Amino acid sequence: MLHTIAIKLKIPDNAAFSALTALRRLGVDVERVERADIWQFAGPGSSDDVATSVKRNESLFNPNKHVLEVLESPSPRAGETWISNIPIPGDVPPGSSAGAAKHYVAWRLFAGHDRPADKATVTSAIEKLLCNPAIERAIT
Repeated sequence: MLHTIAIKLKIPDNAAFSALTALRRLGVDVERVERADIWQFAGPGSSDDVATSVKRNESLFNPNKHVLEVLESPSPRAGETWISNIPIPGDVPPGSSAGAAKHYVAWRLFAGHDRPADKATVTSAIEKLLCNPAIERAIT
């Protein structure tokens, strides 16, 4: 089973604010931008068990500054893109457990009245700022 967890800051997110102002300067019509770390774990057990385990991992989650959400779908939500680094051949040593979890940076864009941005707006944001296609890939 695939368990998908989103970890967001509950304190002000300077990276999301910087992305918002840059996107506006680049002509992308957005009202708000949220950023989260997305972690996907494959394995048995419930998503609640995985969330409890993540909350105990201090390298992933700090209760003073993070909020954790279990996502129902293993794919981006409306108005959202997930960005991942393209693996470099030979980057992961043979026999390592690096494939046990996948990590993405999620950018969720909102239009007026807290509506998720439409697909064209998200695509424009990906192309203009959020993804460097030489070293990253975007999932929508």
